[in-house]
Amino acid sequence: MGKIMNVTSVKRIHQSDWQKVGIPFYRARDVVAISKGQKISEPIYISENKYKEFSEISGKVKINDLLVTGVGTIGVPLLVQKTPLYFKDGNIIWFQNNNQFNGIFLYNAFLTRSIQNFIKTTTGVGTVPTYTIITGKETPISFPKPKEQDRIATLLKTAENLITLQQRKLEQLKQLKKAMLQQLFVNKNNKQPILKFKNFRNNWREYKLSEIVNLEDNKRKPVKATERIRGKIPYYGANGIQDYVKGYTHIGKHVLIAEDGANSVDDYPIYFIYSPSWINNHTHVLTAKEEILSSEFLAYALKKINYAKYLVGSGRYKLNAEILKLIPLKIPTMNEQKYIESNLSKIDKLIILQQNKLTQLTTLKRYLLQKLFI
Repeated sequence: MGKIMNVTSVKRIHQSDWQKVGIPFYRARDVVAISKGQKISEPIYISENKYKEFSEISGKVKINDLLVTGVGTIGVPLLVQKTPLYFKDGNIIWFQNNNQFNGIFLYNAFLTRSIQNFIKTTTGVGTVPTYTIITGKETPISFPKPKEQDRIATLLKTAENLITLQQRKLEQLKQLKKAMLQQLFVNKNNKQPILKFKNFRNNWREYKLSEIVNLEDNKRKPVKATERIRGKIPYYGANGIQDYVKGYTHIGKHVLIAEDGANSVDDYPIYFIYSPSWINNHTHVLTAKEEILSSEFLAYALKKINYAKYLVGSGRYKLNAEILKLIPLKIPTMNEQKYIESNLSKIDKLIILQQNKLTQLTTLKRYLLQKLFI
């Protein structure tokens, strides 16, 4: 790359120059967030005067330039499509395209296995791997003539647009489900939900979780990855399926809720399972008392709870069994439970359908990257 274009960085901006408004200032983690279609958490800006001062020294980032993360999650590319912007030196490598490549072609070239493998193999030396200006210049790239670049870029852009559209559909369904969970379940101050179905007018009754479920943690059994025997039975940890093995620890309907190692406190890991399963010791196993509570309804109801106040420890939080048993939960009659779970289940099926379509489109794009690039 260094023989084709200038590979560089920018003059350092100090933290004291950061602002809450102004010219966008990107760090490596911001580039990663954008690549995942996520909003930047705690965005940072610099003043227009500071931008002009430093850009006179380093130059201005232009449309179709490429920024690539050099620390943290290394090798994540960002095609510049909007300016002005500035970025953190040392965090990000700047490939000054100057329209030598079709920007979309260049961006996708950095997603290919050949360049990603080069980045991984050349940044693995040292305590903290980094993708530097030197390795950026040494990054190999194969490319066709401009017209072929344009055709490849058009095809990949079409695939990317389809993926983006599918992601929006999926996100809309997830937001619909979130809204329904808010409307169909009671909060701590009410005895009936905001959204009530016809013929259901009874007040919801509050129980301690221990009154309406049985805890089956005693059957759990952790197995090291190297000691698992491959099979078709799902092996569950705190955040869902980790592997597939022979044998099982539990059978029937259960609800799993992370004991420790949850990957999110805000979206706490909870899973309804209905099959033979092997469950390790990082997730609690709940079995609903079926005369009063549906397991499917239980899984939906538990997603409504804010678990932050029930967790102990720091860093790796833990939801102790004794605390779990005391969590209050309001439930309606069994008929109303079944009606609510039926409606939410329909949305879940649509979410799975859209997720599968998104997976297919993502797989298609990966296939195109393999076939269209050398």
